[in-house]
Amino acid sequence: MDARGGGVWGIVVAAGSGDRFGAPKQFCDLAGMRVVDRALVPVVEVCDGVVLVLPPGVEWDGVGIPVVGGDSRSASVRAGLARVPPEADVVVVHDAARPLAPRALFDAVIAALRSGVDGAVPAIPMSDTMKRVVDGRVVETVQREGVMVVQTPQAFRAEVLRRAHSAGGDATDDAAFVEGSGGRVVVVPGDPRNIKITGPTDLVIAAALLEKQQ
Repeated sequence: MDARGGGVWGIVVAAGSGDRFGAPKQFCDLAGMRVVDRALVPVVEVCDGVVLVLPPGVEWDGVGIPVVGGDSRSASVRAGLARVPPEADVVVVHDAARPLAPRALFDAVIAALRSGVDGAVPAIPMSDTMKRVVDGRVVETVQREGVMVVQTPQAFRAEVLRRAHSAGGDATDDAAFVEGSGGRVVVVPGDPRNIKITGPTDLVIAAALLEKQQ
C-alpha cells in the first residue's frame, strides 16, 4: 500500500494503555495474531492508506503509518487525522479493540456515504432492559425502542470529520462530533460478532468465534 492522497483512508485507534484490561490489549495474542493485526486486515483491504495511532514509546513493526496518540480517544483520532492527506475523500475510523469486524461492514459504511450523508455507523438493536442508575438507585427504566448499540468501523466525509473535530473536546465516538456539528449520520446493520475486547474474557469469546468461523 502506498501513501497516495485522495480516496479512502483509515484510522485505526490503538493508543489505549490497557489500564482496565491489565495490559495493552491491542497487542495481546488472539489465535496466533495480535489483536491489532487482526483489526488492520479489513482496513488495509478497503483503504488507500492507513494511519495507526499507537501509545507513546511503541516501535511499530506492522502495516500502516504509525503516529503517537493523545491522552484521550478523541485526541488520538485527531492525531491520526493530522496524517491523513488533505486530498482524502473519506475517512474510516476503527477501534483496534474490535478485531473481528468483517470486510462487509467496512464496505457497508463506505457505500452508505454515496447517498449524500456525512457519516455512517454500524449498530445493532439493544436487546437488554436498561436502567438509569444514580448513586446505586434505579431512577428510570429506559425504553429500548429505537436504542442501538453502535460499533466501529465508522465512515465519514473527510472534510466533515475534520471540521467536526476542529473545536477539540472529547466524545465516545466520532459520530458524536459529526452529529454535534449538524452532520447527517445514518446507521447500517452491525454485526453481533464484532465484539469489543474490554476484558480478558472477551479474548476468550473472540477466540471461540474465530474457531467457529474456521
